[in-house]
This record gives sequence, C-alpha cells and structure tokens, in this order.
Amino acid sequence: MNTKPKDQINMKALLPASTLAVIAALVVAYNPAKEQPPAGAVEKITASIPAEAYAKPTKPRKLLVFSRTNGFRHQSIVTGKIALEEMGKKTGAYEAVISDELSNFEKDKIHQFDAICFLSTTMNPFSPFKDQWMKMSAEEKEAATKYELELKESLMAFVKGGGGFIGIHAATDTFYEWPEYGEMINGYFNGHPWTAGSQVNIYVEPGQEKHPLVEMFKGQRLDFKEEIYQFKAPYDSSKVHMLLRLDPEKSAQVKGMKREDNDYGVAWARNWQKGRVFYCSLGHNHEMYWNPEILRHYLAGIQWAIGDYKVELDKGK
Repeated sequence: MNTKPKDQINMKALLPASTLAVIAALVVAYNPAKEQPPAGAVEKITASIPAEAYAKPTKPRKLLVFSRTNGFRHQSIVTGKIALEEMGKKTGAYEAVISDELSNFEKDKIHQFDAICFLSTTMNPFSPFKDQWMKMSAEEKEAATKYELELKESLMAFVKGGGGFIGIHAATDTFYEWPEYGEMINGYFNGHPWTAGSQVNIYVEPGQEKHPLVEMFKGQRLDFKEEIYQFKAPYDSSKVHMLLRLDPEKSAQVKGMKREDNDYGVAWARNWQKGRVFYCSLGHNHEMYWNPEILRHYLAGIQWAIGDYKVELDKGK
C-alpha cells in the first residue's frame, strides 16, 4: 500500500521564509506509515472485494482518501485504507490516492480528484494539532487560520461544483465549527451508545430494498458487533435518501440513547447542489473492511459519488 502521507501545513505562500522552519519543527504528529492492520487483514480484504465495478468508469477516476485526525484516531483507519485502495485496483473503478497532505485541498489542486473520502477524520483536520497551536506565534496562528479557511472554501466549492464526497464512520465527528459541513454531511456525532463490542441489528430502509446503493443486502438485516453512532443537529433523516438504520429494539440494550424518536440512521445519500454526498457510519471495527456486503455498499456509494454509477435519489436532491 502506498503510505506516504505528509501531515504538514503548506504555508509557503502565506508566511515569510524566516517562519517556515519554525512551522516545520512544530509539525510532529502521528506517523500513519507506522500503523499496522491486524494479522491476516490483507488476505481477508482481498478475498472479500467485489470482482468488478458496478459501472464502467467513463474516464480514469481518482479518489482522495484523507484520514487526518485532530481528536481520537481509530485503529481501523489503516485497514480502511487498504480496503479502499485494493478495491479500486481490483475493480478498476478508481485510483485511490492515500494522503493526508493538506495541499491536496488547495483550489488549484483539488480538481485532480473526482471525489474526496474522509475516512474517520476527527475534529478539525485542517487546523494545526493542539500541541502545535500552543507553541505557535500570533503570526503563525493567523496564517494557519487563513489557510484553514481557504481549504474549507475550496472543499465546499469542489463538492457544490459537481465533485463527490464520501464520509466513513467518524467523518461526522469532524468540523463541528463549520456549520455548512454539518449540513452537507447531515449531522454531527453525538455519542455511541453501541460500542465496538455491542451486538447490533441494522436494516435496509423500508421500500429501498432494491435501490442500487443497498441492493447488495437483498433486504436482509445485518447482525454483528460494531460501534454505532447517534447524531445531533443538523441531522434530519427526512432531508436525505436514507439507506440503512439501526433497530434499537433488536440491538444490544444500552444506556446513553438520546433520540426520543429512535431515529438512528446508519447510511444515507444526498445531492449537494451539483455534487453527490454518501455517508455510512460503519467502519469502527476492522472486520467491517472485510465484510463482502459492506464493501459492495461502499463501492456502490463511491461510484455514485464519483458520477459513474447513475442512481436516482428519492430525497436529498
């Protein structure tokens, strides 16, 4: 797997040369290249990947897989990277670019991609890490804030202009300070009453059993152990095309459930002006990335978000 992400803030155009060395010295973070999947994960993933794409790409496609975290970092990120990269290779649906380099989001670079995947990002992935921020000068903080805003504007313009956005698991535990992102992805993380070891029961949205983004489940319920999120505003399942939900009555009985309406969405899709947004909260446990049906679900969502898999939505238009 190509794991050469650079977790640095590109400020060459924003800061005088005298401060660049200081910034470089401060950017000392986790090293994704050292993260390792569980033993046997690669073999399990390879055996579970779909044999072919849902739709033939109209041109070579590039998917940016971004997993920078400014909060909790999931151990399963490395497993997800392998699954997404190998699935693109085997099916020919896309080329996965595995990178946390922030410069990829700059407005003159972002359009090299057909879609962006936030793989369990957390908090504000466009800002310096907390320990870095505390050591930065006022000038450096001003430059970092300016750069962060430029990247946000670039990403939002990319999606609204027709790009694809895929959010996996903790992508909803991201950008709490950016309301438009919350609206786009349809809500923010509000705890996980069902933890990694909880037995959960997930069903296809009634009436959607034959919809192309969930037909791989054949209308059957999913029953396994996985961490499942609940969401807070601006979450609204009536504004998006719902695909999967959790059944709290048939799942492990837990504490901390906050929704009186028992609306625990798991996956959905929507249009965002000219762009397409697909989100699924499955992906905390490593096993999710070698579950054949879930991989097919992700492939369908990715190809739809990219624009090759022509799928109609009932809502979220």
